[in-house]
Amino acid sequence: MNDFKGKVALVTGASRGIGRAIAVALARGGASLALNFAGNEAAAQEALKLVTAVGAPRAKLYKFDVADPGACGKAVDEVVAEFGALHILVNNAGIAIDQLLMRLKDEDWKRQLDVNLTGAFNLTRAVSRPMMKARGGAIVNLSSVVGEMGNAGQVAYAASKAGLIGLTKSVARELASRNIRCNAVTPGFIDTDMTSALPEAARAKLLESIPLARLGSAEDVANAVCFLASDQAAYVTGEVLKVNGGMYM
Repeated sequence: MNDFKGKVALVTGASRGIGRAIAVALARGGASLALNFAGNEAAAQEALKLVTAVGAPRAKLYKFDVADPGACGKAVDEVVAEFGALHILVNNAGIAIDQLLMRLKDEDWKRQLDVNLTGAFNLTRAVSRPMMKARGGAIVNLSSVVGEMGNAGQVAYAASKAGLIGLTKSVARELASRNIRCNAVTPGFIDTDMTSALPEAARAKLLESIPLARLGSAEDVANAVCFLASDQAAYVTGEVLKVNGGMYM
């Protein structure tokens, strides 16, 4: 559907789940891929094989912590040097440490904001220079339905994902004059390793809150990200695209 031939994309948290699906979808459209991962080498290697198998002209793994600004800057410099350009950034890397407000540890609050929000800031700041020089680019941030509606037991996760929406809109305004677009996707409950562990009763109750009566797939999210990253969305910036089956409108 989307033609990414000649484009270079950096996808964070690309070793599994939604990040891997996004990387595969971009590769299928002809993009070259820089795949970030934090620690799971085996999963990262599998993602590398998948993007190559579906058509990525070039692909390479980059291991670094998105919460480390120095590592982010270095990685972006390496991607531009290796691939010759960087056209698309997908800020997907994220963690959730669920806990009620009164029991949430300081370090768990900080780590979620560091990875989910500051990580996106670190990479967006790093890619802004080469994208401005090229006078074009697309940035897509993975927020969450929880960042829009809140959720008990996820105060830090929700705060970080809500912050991503504000970051998205501000970056869109700042960089629009250089033809750099910035948008966000807010997935609802997606069928991943995390949701597959839900007890059957909890899963049934969850489905009652979703008008489309099913969990989303990683591919559902990847399709939305690819649209926003593509030239088909050339006049779309500062937008928050809900991919939640109607759970929150």
